[in-house]
Parts: sequence; C-alpha cells; structure tokens
Amino acid sequence: MEVVELPKLENDQKSYAGIPEAVFVDDVEQYMKDSGNEENVEKVLKNFDEQHSKYRFMEYNMISRRRRLRQQIPDLTKNLEMIKILRDQTEDQETQFLLSEQVFVKTTMPPTKTVCLWLGANVMLEYPLDEAEELLRQNKSSAEVNLRCLEHDQEFLRDQITTTEVNMARVHNYDVKKRQAKKAAGEDKV
Repeated sequence: MEVVELPKLENDQKSYAGIPEAVFVDDVEQYMKDSGNEENVEKVLKNFDEQHSKYRFMEYNMISRRRRLRQQIPDLTKNLEMIKILRDQTEDQETQFLLSEQVFVKTTMPPTKTVCLWLGANVMLEYPLDEAEELLRQNKSSAEVNLRCLEHDQEFLRDQITTTEVNMARVHNYDVKKRQAKKAAGEDKV
C-alpha cells in the first residue's frame, strides 16, 4: 500500500474535524480563582464532565466512520481488480453471482466495455470501463486520505480525553485537600 499524505492543516488548527483543544490545568488553585468558581468545585467538575462526554461522543462517531472506511477500501480495490479482469476478457466466461443470501446462480458473461456502479442512495449508473476505473481510483484515494485524517484526529482526540480526565482528577484532588485543610483548621480551633 502506498503512503498517503495528509492535507495541510491551517495555522491554528490541530485537527481536521475541528475538535476543540482541552486546556491543561497546571495550577488548579489559580484556575479556580480565574474561573470564578473558587468555592464551587462541583460546577467546574460538571463542566469538565460535559467536555469529557462530548469527546467520548466524538470518539464513538470516529470509530464507526473508521470502520466504514476500512471496509470500503478493500471493496474498492476488489472493484478495480474486477475492471481489470473485464478489460482483459476476450471471450465468453462462465461465472457465478450472488442472487440472495447463500444462493448463487451460474451464468455466461460475454465480453463487455461497460460496467454498472452503485453510487449510493439507490442510484446505479453505467460507465465505460475507463471512466469506471477512474471513478473508483478517485474514490479509493479519497477514502485513504479520509482514513488517514480520521486516524490523526483520533490520536488528537485521545490526547484531549486524557487531558480532560487529568484535569478532572486534579480539580477533585484540590477539593479533597481543601476540605481536609478546612477540617484540620476546624479541629485546631476546638
């Protein structure tokens, strides 16, 4: 398989799908002051949890898109091979085709110069072999580029999920330490 180059990202863009970047909270205390929620840790955790849920939803969609693309590329490759076989065919050829689930029919296929392609949405068009081959090559190339972009975005998304989870843990730990300090300060007064 040939190496597929990714298209260039714009200057400020880090993903092809426009996934928002999670900001790492380095200084939790300062972050809590800046966000105006110094006393309301639950609100900050809720915001992080919402962000985490959005990232997980994006991840789920990307996984299903990646699965479809991984199925589509071998199908396109097989279709291109079939066009090559049809182009080289000079005499009638006996073959079998799928009529329905586990039911095959034998037939004789004469040499042909055209092929019908499903385009989607219940649309099928007849193409000359050369045009069909070009269309399938373009579709395969596009699918390979889309798959590479999707893989790049999945890696970026995993980093954002991890950053968000770390942020949630850091804010939670900050809250625990703060409560322990208040409890210790309360015990010292008694």
